[in-house]
Amino acid sequence: MSIHAQLSPEALARLQQQRRNSTISSFVVSILVVVLIALILGIFLLPNIVKETPVIVTYASSLDEETKVEEKKVTTKVMRKPSSPSSSMAKVIAANTQSPTAVPVPDQLTNAPSLDFGDGDDFGAGWGDGDGSGGGGGFAGIPATMKARCSKADRMARLLAEGGTPECEDAVVKCLNWLQSTQNPNGSWTTNHPVAMTGFALLVYLGHCETPQSPEYGETVLKAITYLIDVGMKNDGRLTNKDANSIQWVYDHGIATYALAEAYTFCSQLKIVIPNLDTVTKQAGDMIMQGQTDDGGWLYKFESGRGGDNSVGFWQIQALKACKHTGLWPKSKFSKTIEKALDWLEKVQGEDGAIGYRDESSRSPGLTGGGVLAFQMWDKGKSSSARKGIKWISENSEFEWGNDNSNLYYHYYHAQAMINHGGKEWQDYNERFRDVLVKAQNPDGSWTQSGIRHGPNSVHMATCQAALMLEVYYRFLPGTGGK
Repeated sequence: MSIHAQLSPEALARLQQQRRNSTISSFVVSILVVVLIALILGIFLLPNIVKETPVIVTYASSLDEETKVEEKKVTTKVMRKPSSPSSSMAKVIAANTQSPTAVPVPDQLTNAPSLDFGDGDDFGAGWGDGDGSGGGGGFAGIPATMKARCSKADRMARLLAEGGTPECEDAVVKCLNWLQSTQNPNGSWTTNHPVAMTGFALLVYLGHCETPQSPEYGETVLKAITYLIDVGMKNDGRLTNKDANSIQWVYDHGIATYALAEAYTFCSQLKIVIPNLDTVTKQAGDMIMQGQTDDGGWLYKFESGRGGDNSVGFWQIQALKACKHTGLWPKSKFSKTIEKALDWLEKVQGEDGAIGYRDESSRSPGLTGGGVLAFQMWDKGKSSSARKGIKWISENSEFEWGNDNSNLYYHYYHAQAMINHGGKEWQDYNERFRDVLVKAQNPDGSWTQSGIRHGPNSVHMATCQAALMLEVYYRFLPGTGGK
């Protein structure tokens, strides 16, 4: 028997009310606990969540005006490729690489100079029988010696260190402006031997590191390159406007190949694409190697057989050095050709060190500098032949403007050979020609040689040769031949 106690209705109602109150209180307490926990966590974590924004401090450069570098904008020029026979600019795809040179160009107009290449027996009396010019110096890859001429500061530092003066650089800039004002619409220069004369001018611009990207001279340089390419494309790589039976065309070809190969080296390093530049350069270089004689020299019309004309040959040797730096051939390709060429020069060198026109060292010995330069360009600058040649130049060369001893066709080679040799011999020679040559420049930037027994009396050619002589301070690395 169980006894059950029962609550009264009033008591049961009060019990249920207490339960409801207890549930509400528990819920409120839970919320308060959560809020409290959140506050506690916030106190510890807030410093890691909210951070003060750091202050970035910048400093203004205190460089003086001479050390500021002005950024140059590169404009990609697009020119229509002309149909034969005209020659204008081709399409150029240029990388956004700033040009290191920017020289103001004054408004100046001069008539294209007339040329007198002598009796025509040899490419003029000076180009075949008693001449000798270098056309501008030796080669090294752009990452080494070419780069030194591409910075105005480095160029001036090298010029002063090697015995040049600020007046030398001023004279070169005046020449660049004169050349720009006398360029033909199709990119060439002059009407007589335009291929050779364009090659000369292009070498002057490249010697100052003026490329198709240069702000002041880029269009001039591009037009010159394109003109030579057009000539080569029309002639399967033969760079001349002369007939194949002319004895003179080999001079055109050697000078123009030299210029195009150097232009290709610059353009390839700077990622400048000029249509057919590689094709024509390759064809032209191959033609030089195929045109060598059995003895190792070169003759007019690239005739085969024996012997060699050093006036012709020196241009081919320089051109091949330029070709080697393009990378268009394996370097071993040139070994046999150059070995034969240097053997030939050793064979024809006189006991006194002179190297003349052909195999007679006493005939036009003023060409000796070209022979010495050939040895220097091809890693034989310390050979007995090179040293003997330097000795001959030191003892026999003079430079008095207006006299035959200042023939620029000889002194181009001399200047290059002597600075490569260096030492007292270079210092003496530099003092001999430098100031005389600068003072001889015409107010318009050109040079005029008259009364010279050997060599063509060409304003354009004399101007280019003079400018290349004054660029020699930074175009070469002294003592190395630009290796």
